[in-house]
Amino acid sequence: MKRVVIVDFNNFWSPSGGGVRRYHLQRMKFYQTREDALLVFAMPDSKTYTEKISDSLIIEHIKTFRFPGHWEYRFIWKQSSILPVLQKYTPDVIEVGSPYILPAAIAKAAKKLKKKPLLTGFWHADFPVTYVRRYFEKWGVHSFAKVMEKLAFAYARSSFKGYAKIQISSHEVLNRLGENGFEKNRLEWIPLGCDIEMFKPERRDESLTKSLKDGEPDRPTIFFPHRFCDEKGLRLLLAAYPLISQALKMEPAILFAGTGPDLPRVEEAEKKFPHIRYVGFVKSTEAMARYYASCEIGFALSGWETFGLSILESMASGNCLVAASTGAAGEHIRESGAGVILQEHTPEALSKAALELISNDFLEMRQKARAYAEKFSWDACFDRQLEMYKRVIST
Repeated sequence: MKRVVIVDFNNFWSPSGGGVRRYHLQRMKFYQTREDALLVFAMPDSKTYTEKISDSLIIEHIKTFRFPGHWEYRFIWKQSSILPVLQKYTPDVIEVGSPYILPAAIAKAAKKLKKKPLLTGFWHADFPVTYVRRYFEKWGVHSFAKVMEKLAFAYARSSFKGYAKIQISSHEVLNRLGENGFEKNRLEWIPLGCDIEMFKPERRDESLTKSLKDGEPDRPTIFFPHRFCDEKGLRLLLAAYPLISQALKMEPAILFAGTGPDLPRVEEAEKKFPHIRYVGFVKSTEAMARYYASCEIGFALSGWETFGLSILESMASGNCLVAASTGAAGEHIRESGAGVILQEHTPEALSKAALELISNDFLEMRQKARAYAEKFSWDACFDRQLEMYKRVIST
């Protein structure tokens, strides 16, 4: 049986990352025991070496430039870093998970191979909207923001020129790419997954829940495991917290986990409010599952999620959510009925949405959340993806 050889590049990989990191870890787990495929993950790293995990999974660590600050991202772009990996494995498929420079660099390197691989991309970040339009809208130049968004989509179309398939995990984002010049026959809906055996209500730690409630059984408990930045709604949540506390006549308990450029804001809030806790960056999946299940509420405040892995993990753990109205966050809540949609991106609107959620039947919403998450699995995601590879290769 001929194996499908897949080489995976992604400059969005980070050892402290969220959804993209989870995607790659689960992808490697899926391929580790396959007999019909070999996955080679080209991992940006501090030094170059080969790590053979199994006969069907290899990590090629590539020494690359590290961005300064909290991000821990590294950037592959040189032909001298890319071409040796491709020549070593002569892949059938190359997947590129980040849209900046790398897609064009990969396409250039692939032309030098005798056997031409299938080029595919994964739209992990809807950057023309998330990073371009949103940036200029902050400055109040809305018409210019739309122009820049269109230019960003033009850049994306150029970057992924020659790529047979672009994979997207949100129907809303898929439709947006179609509206912005990507041929619909090149777009493939690949919903991501959730480890529903790991993330489940039964992981609840009663002693942790009791500690968070601190003698008040009706105190709402919130888990926020997202990157600490404005994009994920951290500043919005912190601004709304006093309003929510005032309306409830008690402070909700918030458990923060993670890192990011706004970490000082979280540390300051922990000092200021007795019911806010910061547990650091959590590497253990088991610990994350425990934190999710020990709380009742999640906040999915980014309106630019392309799937929102943390959203599904939260729902699988039995959390109901306040969610942004756009992107995958809104999509998940509308389809599940397991939360409240945020109408405006203001502290007042968030406070109102949180109070609406808290006043609802928690038990029913949490049951809906779990039932919805059970529709997704990582095996189904990667089986679907591998079948797509094989189908396109054979045509």
